[in-house]
Amino acid sequence: MTDLAVTVSYWLLLIGMACCFWRMVRGPSLADRIVAIDMLTVLMVAFAGVYVIATGEAAFLDAAIVLALTGFIGTVALARYKERLLRQEPATDGPRDRTRAP
Repeated sequence: MTDLAVTVSYWLLLIGMACCFWRMVRGPSLADRIVAIDMLTVLMVAFAGVYVIATGEAAFLDAAIVLALTGFIGTVALARYKERLLRQEPATDGPRDRTRAP
């Protein structure tokens, strides 16, 4: 039963990684790409966790912790980068409110 659960978990994680990779490539915005990269990191940590359950090799738990910390720091850095970009851009009008008269 555990083998079936591990196999299903691997496939679900791979499907999730494919969806995140697609979102990272397609965008449409920088925020979408940042969230996709963060989600890919989370899925890689989960993949390592499932591998530890399947094989019993505890060394991959250390790798998963390092990957999680690196992913967190990377996400914070990318969020700060996006915040700086927003501060530097000139103020533009957003989408027009069609309920008001121009």
